[in-house]
Amino acid sequence: MKLSILFTPTRYAIALRYRYYIAAFFAAFIGVMISITIPNVIFYADDVAQKAKRGDSSADHIRVGVLHSLTGTMAVSERPVADAILFAIDALNQKGGVLGRKIEPVLIDGASDWALFAKEAERLIVKERVSAIFGCWTSACRKTVRPVFEAHDHVLFYPVQYEGLEQSPNIVYAGAAPNQQIIPATKWALDYLGKKIFIIGSDYVFPRTAGEIIRAQVTALNGDILGEIYLPLGEQNFDQAIAAIQEAKPDVIFNTINGDSNIGFYQALRRAGITADAMPVMSFSLAETEVQAIGPALVAGDYAARNYFQTIDNPGNKAFLEALRENYGPDILATAPMEAGYFSVYFWAQAVQEAGSSLYRRYRHKLLGQSLQAPGGLVYLDPENRHVWRQVLIGQAKTDGHFDIIWSSGRPVRPIPYPSLRTKPEWTAFLKSLQEGWDGQWAAPSPRTEGLQP
Repeated sequence: MKLSILFTPTRYAIALRYRYYIAAFFAAFIGVMISITIPNVIFYADDVAQKAKRGDSSADHIRVGVLHSLTGTMAVSERPVADAILFAIDALNQKGGVLGRKIEPVLIDGASDWALFAKEAERLIVKERVSAIFGCWTSACRKTVRPVFEAHDHVLFYPVQYEGLEQSPNIVYAGAAPNQQIIPATKWALDYLGKKIFIIGSDYVFPRTAGEIIRAQVTALNGDILGEIYLPLGEQNFDQAIAAIQEAKPDVIFNTINGDSNIGFYQALRRAGITADAMPVMSFSLAETEVQAIGPALVAGDYAARNYFQTIDNPGNKAFLEALRENYGPDILATAPMEAGYFSVYFWAQAVQEAGSSLYRRYRHKLLGQSLQAPGGLVYLDPENRHVWRQVLIGQAKTDGHFDIIWSSGRPVRPIPYPSLRTKPEWTAFLKSLQEGWDGQWAAPSPRTEGLQP
């Protein structure tokens, strides 16, 4: 009688139901544990495989790529950036590296050849198995290598101011977006130098797009664009271009020339008797190293818009410059792209340390929102667009090759990759028209001079 009471049909059904719930709970628990454990096992296996492929089973080193032009027309600008990146890596290694492992830089010369940059980027990713690549200068180069990084889901840290109109999940944009350089500098120039503008630049995507942004802004501010000239990268003959500028008589020249072509431009400018007092130049790709290569006396009195100048007066910059001089000698110069290359290494190191892995797919989420005190001040990687919050500076060149800072935004400015001067579809159509006009490339395919008539 007692047993029959214990095992009535109702009680038996309830017992079975509880057993089902308990079994379901344990099944769910085991499933969660597997979902957590298996990816870690896979990532660990990937890490081991990666080290084995490069013969680094001891895990003593983490490789990173440093891909810049050490030769060719862009070497005058890019070699110092490579030095700054290597300097940051050495400083980290002196403190033990990252994750208890030394950082091993793989330095590659892109030789001012965008196709070579793309080829070497793929080799660094596939064969050298680097954790990240720090490199490129021109936007033509960046746009050429971008598909490589996106195809392999890898990361490029790009250190140079650029034209905007881009946002890739595989690029960290450490230089200025248009609203952090081109746009505020144009407004300042129209306010203080005059409203009649002549634009001269190299013939590739950054200067062409910068010219379009400048044109739209100058029109909106009731200024006048008197003429535009674009010449090939590496061009040294500027006499005809300078004659066109003299004929137009602008209040200010906007210079978007890149690389060693700045030498030929400034020599022709001064040969023609054009002085900074009579017709000042506002440059967008000119820094201390280019001024030194040109000759400081030829540039003195003209202007540049950057996010960093060596003359910034703060304790962090003083310590940075002192350490640079100890490594490279008392005459070393520091520039905005050098500073961006330098702090990019620290962004990467912080993300890797926090993620506990040097694999990009494991540390990528830790990159977003990184911040630190760079030599020029606070920098912050925007988690929405992967551009860096930077202060904006305008400097006037001195006879010693440095810049007096004559205007500052006073605080870091939020990056806006797509200027509101046009809609995003309109900007996209503009870029497409440039690329189609250059046979699918991001720079003029052959030497030419356009727009010599004001």
